[in-house]
Amino acid sequence: MTWSLRTRTAANTTCSTPATTNQFQGGMAAAVRHLSGRQPAMYHGDHANPQAPRIRTLKEEIGRVVRSRVTNPKWIDGAKRHGYKGAFEMAATVDYLFGFDATTRQVSDHHYTLVADAYVLDAGTRDFVRDHNPAALRDMLERLLEAMQRGLWQEPGPYRQALEDLLLDHENHMEGLRG
Repeated sequence: MTWSLRTRTAANTTCSTPATTNQFQGGMAAAVRHLSGRQPAMYHGDHANPQAPRIRTLKEEIGRVVRSRVTNPKWIDGAKRHGYKGAFEMAATVDYLFGFDATTRQVSDHHYTLVADAYVLDAGTRDFVRDHNPAALRDMLERLLEAMQRGLWQEPGPYRQALEDLLLDHENHMEGLRG
């Protein structure tokens, strides 16, 4: 038996940002996995163009959204124009990605790598977040490390040490212990 989940989304709604989609589809996936012992087949209905709706696997849709929005330099630059709120949106995006992975198990290691590279390892973006919303930077670093600790980001390689070092540096900065 194959389990499948389909969601309908309004135009401009993506699977990686709305908490309600995360809760619904992720919760259904977790319930199916718990009851059946198997990972369900999961799909995403893209109705952005009502004349040409598209059905993709959830893994394909997550990859599309990570590339086209989450790590897109134009989106990041747009977020930066909003100061505190833009930094908050970046941190919320990391939270939603993590939540989706924790419940659906459809986020790949390379998605985490792309997000870490774009949000916290890119010095310009990291400095922007630190300057406009230091709590958001801490939250992103902690959430990415938690993904590793929980086995969601299964093979982080050198990213673990890099993120741990950044978190320690950031905490020292916040406490005024620049070294």
